[in-house]
Amino acid sequence: MRRAYSVETVRAAERALMARLPEGTLMRRAAAGLATACGEFLGRTYGSRVVLLVGSGDNGGDALYAGALLRRRGAGVTAVLLTPDRAHEGGLAALRRAGGAVIGPERALGAIERADLVVDGVVGIGGKGGLRPDAARLASAAERARAAVVAVDLPSGVDADTGEVSGSAVRADLTVTFGAYKPGLLIDPGREYAGTVRLVEIGLELPPDPVLEALQHDDVARLLPRPDAESDKYRRGVLGVAAGSARYPGAAVLAVSGALRGGAGAVRYVGPAGDAVIARFPETLVSDQGPDHAGRVQAWVVGPGAGEDAATVAKVLGADVPVLLDADGLRLADRDTVRGRSAPTLMTPHAGEAAALLGVRREEVEAARLASVRELAATYRATVLLKGSTTLVADPGGGPVRVNSTGTGWLATAGSGDVLSGLAGSLLASHLSALDAGSVGAYLHGLAGRLASRGAPIAALDIAEHLPEAWRDVVRD
Repeated sequence: MRRAYSVETVRAAERALMARLPEGTLMRRAAAGLATACGEFLGRTYGSRVVLLVGSGDNGGDALYAGALLRRRGAGVTAVLLTPDRAHEGGLAALRRAGGAVIGPERALGAIERADLVVDGVVGIGGKGGLRPDAARLASAAERARAAVVAVDLPSGVDADTGEVSGSAVRADLTVTFGAYKPGLLIDPGREYAGTVRLVEIGLELPPDPVLEALQHDDVARLLPRPDAESDKYRRGVLGVAAGSARYPGAAVLAVSGALRGGAGAVRYVGPAGDAVIARFPETLVSDQGPDHAGRVQAWVVGPGAGEDAATVAKVLGADVPVLLDADGLRLADRDTVRGRSAPTLMTPHAGEAAALLGVRREEVEAARLASVRELAATYRATVLLKGSTTLVADPGGGPVRVNSTGTGWLATAGSGDVLSGLAGSLLASHLSALDAGSVGAYLHGLAGRLASRGAPIAALDIAEHLPEAWRDVVRD
């Protein structure tokens, strides 16, 4: 499990550790890890040209100390001091002793153009807002140059706690972060600016409850329900799917496909697209009598392609089993009914649907994904899976928000969300919590999308057909 902590928590852990160590030890640990990562990224340190963009904080000190180590390993190192009178004294002295060069911003553009590697040590994790003009000019030059860019702890201009980018920011190929992941490294748009993220351990003692969690293969394998010798289709979980309409019969087919590929023991479908569902998946139990007469289920999925069928949405929400609410169901559901449910509810909006539910513009949701998913979960008293460039899953009672690490742009295809609804619904029916069902479902959905995209472009059914392969990849059968 990758765990990300707030700036306040990381700072507190750093202070506690520094109180027990000789002065400067923590910075030198970070700098050693940074220098090693830079050398490995370069492939060949000796003879390489490295430019350090140095601000006034500890990140600038980390960059200077790392630059001194790289200089001793044979790299040519030039430090650009954005605020020369406030540069870290110890780091600057170390770089000069090692033979590194020091220049001001007015001479930086030529150095950046010739560099093999640019190290961003402008602003630390406490920075807020976009870069100032001098730093923004250098960040743009680094982006245009052929040099690789390595960010120290966090790309300058990215909010460490939220991933928000409110102005100019550094775009890194690699971010070397110290002691703990920061939420802004795992959530877009910050994740996009961070590039590959490498964690350097420096000995921090952190609390058990992070701000953000990212499941890894082992976590998903542990959570996945797998049949044993005593299993039958009912014990594995029966999922009800109320989806599709005369206009959107495909949504029903896709939701059912996700449910069947996701491990449900049986799927009961209710709605007007029964013929289309049976034609594709003859094992589905089809009824046209509505949710009340579908038979016993352990969970429901309602909403994909539902059109204006508010009555069916209301009936499903009245059931005393977990419900996944998606697509048209999000629009048709009564908020107070959702808030008043005793059984778990999992809502799966994309940014546009989340914006409509919150009464804001889509751009506001995309710019503040973490705050948006938390607000939705609290407002609806439901678990919320916010789809998008980074999928987030939040519980209504607070606690760590889950972020998915397997997403790919190839999932941006019509019907992909319907497959995810069926998949996560099948996990709900298998008695996973709403948080785990959403998180595991998003992980497998993203992994299946990656597998399907090897023969890109892909359609939604391609994702569903690769779910068994994604499942096997996780559990390593």
